[in-house]
Amino acid sequence: MTTANEIADKIATDNNLTKVQAKNIVDSVFKQIAEAAAGGAETSLPGFGKFKVKETLARDGRNPSTGATIKIAASKKLTFTPAKAIKDALNG
Repeated sequence: MTTANEIADKIATDNNLTKVQAKNIVDSVFKQIAEAAAGGAETSLPGFGKFKVKETLARDGRNPSTGATIKIAASKKLTFTPAKAIKDALNG
């Protein structure tokens, strides 16, 4: 697993920045993606992929312990679809 701090360290090294400057850039990118998602907007990063909000409808489910029917509320989740270049890199 790679952390945001490790990504920032690599950006700092590659771009002659301080670690603090690079960490601020990484944090800002993630903040902008989160803010766009909160507003329902899609974020497209060409060559990398797309982040978008997907809505799930309310539905009935079952409690696995008791088998009782429960209501599962509607919700939103952030999904990521990788770009073709990323898929190709992962699959050789």
